[in-house]
Amino acid sequence: MSDLNLDDFASLVERPDAGVQRDSEERRQRLVPPAGSLGRLEELGDWLAAAQGRCPARPLERVKVLLVAGDHGVARLGVSARPAGSTAAMVRAVLDGSAAVNVMARQFGARVRVLDLSVDADEGAFPPAVTRHHVRRGSGRIDVEDALTPREAEQAFRAGMAVADEEADSGTDLVLLGDLSVGGTTVAGVLTAALCGTDASVVTGRGSGIDDLAWMRKCAAIRDALRRARPVLGDQLQLLAAVGGADFAATTGFLLQAAVRRLPVVLDGVVSSACALVAQRVAFRAPDWWLAGQSTGEPAQAKALDRLALDPLLDHGVRLGEATGALLALPMLRAAAALAAELPERPEEPETPEGPGSPGTPEGPGSPGTPEAPGEPAENAGPAEASPH
Repeated sequence: MSDLNLDDFASLVERPDAGVQRDSEERRQRLVPPAGSLGRLEELGDWLAAAQGRCPARPLERVKVLLVAGDHGVARLGVSARPAGSTAAMVRAVLDGSAAVNVMARQFGARVRVLDLSVDADEGAFPPAVTRHHVRRGSGRIDVEDALTPREAEQAFRAGMAVADEEADSGTDLVLLGDLSVGGTTVAGVLTAALCGTDASVVTGRGSGIDDLAWMRKCAAIRDALRRARPVLGDQLQLLAAVGGADFAATTGFLLQAAVRRLPVVLDGVVSSACALVAQRVAFRAPDWWLAGQSTGEPAQAKALDRLALDPLLDHGVRLGEATGALLALPMLRAAAALAAELPERPEEPETPEGPGSPGTPEGPGSPGTPEAPGEPAENAGPAEASPH
């Protein structure tokens, strides 16, 4: 019998510090730039302050890109622009530093970490640090069979929790969460449709770029997997076992434990958004710890983010995956933290000393604020003109 109780997360996950957020908002009103003139950067500065529990927010110096990798049996149906089983090549590209995520991470000063949860590769293909949490070679074909056994789903979920603890303990102050997978957008479509109560066609997108025939195969696969998902909607771990995968279970576990550890996360694309949707079902406060880095154009992502009430920071049409969209949001977050910390406050206006004619000072005889002419009798001064106000 498993001792993993997902219901515990509902009480363990707390919201970011509301008091600190109010302090940040009040301080922002005192800064030199007029309130509202910096747009969403102001909101991000407040969010970072609340997540960090300090005002103003400190600079983001230890940023980690986390890529969770896995193959999916549904890719064998021809639902992706990449061939089934090619995730291993994607992982190798990241490890040798030649992938797009490496180029951008070097540019923006972030470190990259890869986790192999279910890549279809021979033992010893990757360094032990990458395969330490490996569960199985590929996940099952979700249109006709379970992705994982219940034991494998729990193993992967716990692996994600362990990685969140490792990152929090090592001082990581922000995680950019992405994936390396083939067939992952199909799985994400199933989870999103199941949890949002929509049809397959509503969530079926083009992924990394598929033609109309591949789109129809993908839509049919999502439709068939949805039939298998609906009976287990009440149990999120069972749902991940039935129509998810080891990478999805690990990502969900990571998101929940990161929220417990008060570690903010930027979601990349449709895969991380679908996992966030599962995690929200477990702990309703968890989304307060996440941002959506970008809009990929995938309908399933749009559906998931709408349900999560997360508004993407960017919309540049980046659909590669690999956390590239989340990385593009990093300069915005760094700018928000720097502006909140370094912009000067407006100097306080000096108080006007009270004197004759000042508000609250009794007026002397004669016209308001005008001295009487020397020697002029007071009785000759006419009555003060009534104020029109």
